[in-house]
Amino acid sequence: MGAITVVIILSRTLFSFAAEGAVPPQKLTIAGLDVAVWTPPKTTPGPWPVIVFSHGFHGCNTQSTFLMQALAEDGYAVFAPDHRDAACGNLRALLQKPVVPFAQPEGWSGATYADRRQDIEQLIDALKADPAYGVPPFDWDELGLVGHSLGGYTVLGLSGAWPTWKDPRVKAVVGLSPYSTPYLQRGKLDDLGVPVMYQGGTLDSGITPFVAKTGGVYDQTRPPKYYIELDGAGHMAWTDLRSTYHQAIMDYTLAFLDHYLKGKPFPPALTEVHPGISAVRIAQ
Repeated sequence: MGAITVVIILSRTLFSFAAEGAVPPQKLTIAGLDVAVWTPPKTTPGPWPVIVFSHGFHGCNTQSTFLMQALAEDGYAVFAPDHRDAACGNLRALLQKPVVPFAQPEGWSGATYADRRQDIEQLIDALKADPAYGVPPFDWDELGLVGHSLGGYTVLGLSGAWPTWKDPRVKAVVGLSPYSTPYLQRGKLDDLGVPVMYQGGTLDSGITPFVAKTGGVYDQTRPPKYYIELDGAGHMAWTDLRSTYHQAIMDYTLAFLDHYLKGKPFPPALTEVHPGISAVRIAQ
């Protein structure tokens, strides 16, 4: 796991461009956070379920614009804060080491990156209290979290993997190559109580094996749960850096969230392995 530190540190130039055809997000400063916002077209009827996205270590709130834009076009209001470790435009932050090494998951606890939990909680509270966002068409009864890498750690913690982090307002969670090894050691994956989708890649050697292995993160998670593995995908597949897997990522993420936040059927075609997908596991 020592390689994971190198794999997930992103230089400020890596995300200096947006996904092809991406619509620039709105910029919002709220609860002391810089937040990127994507909302559905104004002609989209409500209600709009709300998604909060948590970026990876040394990533930033615009690292995965392809997915944020797709969510907004599908009728979701998306809010993505910059966490303290965001480094897309901050060289000083890029030089910061993780507060506990990723290769030492046994040293992690509910105190590790608790600032990220606070960011999400304070953001949700502030948005709900804001007259521009706390009223229809924004639907705060249907709140989902999506996170990449350390952001995956963050959203899993908020769904109950760290019991002291659990937010009962969260209705569904998507972990995109989520750093979740600490939860195998000391967490409560068997008591999340919300639907979870994990996504991994066959070349994502620092994280995916711990999610997919027998007795791993997926196995320890209580249903309903989903695991999707992208054939040949590495850790950056969920960012704007590489478009190869974007369509599959959008298809599965939207189908999962549509099912649990909008009540739509999960497409039967996505329950089968097809080109570009090496594994599909579902337990409902």
